[in-house]
Amino acid sequence: MRTHTIPRKPELLDWTTIPVLPIDHLQWSEPTEITAQAQICYDEAALYIRLSAMEAAIRAEHTGPVAMPCEDSCLEFFFCPVEGDGRYLNFEYNLNASLYLGMGSGTSDLIRLLPGANDLFRAAPARIPGGWEIVYQIPTAFIRRLFPDYTPVSGKTIRGNFYKCGDLTPQPHYLAWNRVDRERPNFHYPPSFGLLTFE
Repeated sequence: MRTHTIPRKPELLDWTTIPVLPIDHLQWSEPTEITAQAQICYDEAALYIRLSAMEAAIRAEHTGPVAMPCEDSCLEFFFCPVEGDGRYLNFEYNLNASLYLGMGSGTSDLIRLLPGANDLFRAAPARIPGGWEIVYQIPTAFIRRLFPDYTPVSGKTIRGNFYKCGDLTPQPHYLAWNRVDRERPNFHYPPSFGLLTFE
């Protein structure tokens, strides 16, 4: 199981100073030239996420609040905000900032959430040389509405995983930061999340 220490966000966030996590476990698909990485930091106000992919043939068809961005070129972050609670939040974004946000303990009880404010997470997707990225934040206040015991303080540990997929892309692919112990494509498996500890 992979582990990582989430650094505190500097006053002026400079992503070049934030450690990079490789999303490099290829699963359930043929090898491709697609690569991906994740960055995360925090303060009392939010989690700050930057995900990027080197991907030549980007698919970005889905838009709107009830789309399925996992069918497009998609970057994802799943995490359990509270130790001992098997429920997680999953954030799945494509290049159009189309979001699938869910909460549950697996696919059998996953509930799709539709936040009222479109700018709540300040999602900023962009094309970059050779691929694309998305930067967003997850406010602590939002997490605590669903998980009141969530406390982003030094020494606390949450569990999570970062993914890259593209079900209907020219080269279907499934990449994970922490390997997912399932025989078929299924990122919704908290036992395979890694450990993320607040600095």
